[in-house]
Amino acid sequence: MRILIAGAGATGGYFGARLAQADRDVTFLVRAGRAEQLGKGLRLIGPDTDETVQVHALTAEQLDERPYDLVILALKASALESVLDQLGPAIGPETLVLPFLNGMRHLRLLNDRFGTDRVLGGSVRVVTHVTPEGAIRQVLPLAEIVLGAQPGGPAARAEEVGRELSVPGFRLRVTQDILTTMWHKWAFIVASGVGSILMRAAFGKISAVPEGQDFIRAVVAETESVLDAAGYPASESSHRSSLEMLTQPGSPFVPSLYRDFTEGREHEGEHLIGDFAATARELGVHTPLTDLALLQIRVHDRAKALASDRV
Repeated sequence: MRILIAGAGATGGYFGARLAQADRDVTFLVRAGRAEQLGKGLRLIGPDTDETVQVHALTAEQLDERPYDLVILALKASALESVLDQLGPAIGPETLVLPFLNGMRHLRLLNDRFGTDRVLGGSVRVVTHVTPEGAIRQVLPLAEIVLGAQPGGPAARAEEVGRELSVPGFRLRVTQDILTTMWHKWAFIVASGVGSILMRAAFGKISAVPEGQDFIRAVVAETESVLDAAGYPASESSHRSSLEMLTQPGSPFVPSLYRDFTEGREHEGEHLIGDFAATARELGVHTPLTDLALLQIRVHDRAKALASDRV
């Protein structure tokens, strides 16, 4: 199976490197500067590893007319439409598209463009970031892909993709209910983003005080109330898993949204938290903590834009 991964950042870089290590036919689609970096190999740094993986990368201008069997989208939502415009030669009539984006808006866009019979649902869990030198650093020993066909979609082909992507270095699961998985992932990301942005701290520090644990429970309850209204209620095990991850003593965990936000990089606050707040309003759910975090994001972004205009 010929696989193209659009993006070699914290998510695409990690999973793509693991696939390359297992001798899968993987190519990264990246910008010229990143392609030059990857020409020297992709370094993975983790709790139990420090290794450099040889990978194949190209730019959009280097795409030939041969379509890929699977295109994995591992990029920020803001880049999605421009990358889709560049992918023309890579996507043929039998190509499957597997997004690793967060939220739900992208799925509507992809369905409109390619149809539900060619777009799988995907959800990943991995706590990684890109170092200034371009390496992928894994913060926690957690790495998982969940994928599946959408309702009425190609379930057999989803199973085939699952078999191809099952390699050492991460867990993989094919589900018959991928939309529930994606909604739950979105709610967790929003909870972690809201909590860290409002408290300006990693979750180990927030949960180190009793009031912090109460705050985390309130944020999780608020996001899960939106899941209930949307028809994708959190199971008891899902609820427990979210609380365990966000209240783990000493945990350094913060979401990539928070890192991007506090370090002045482009972030997905509007795409993730803004869309979630808007969805809550449409469903008639009151989300004061989510709304407060969104207000902080918008005030921060406006101040940053005004400062940039003065330069």
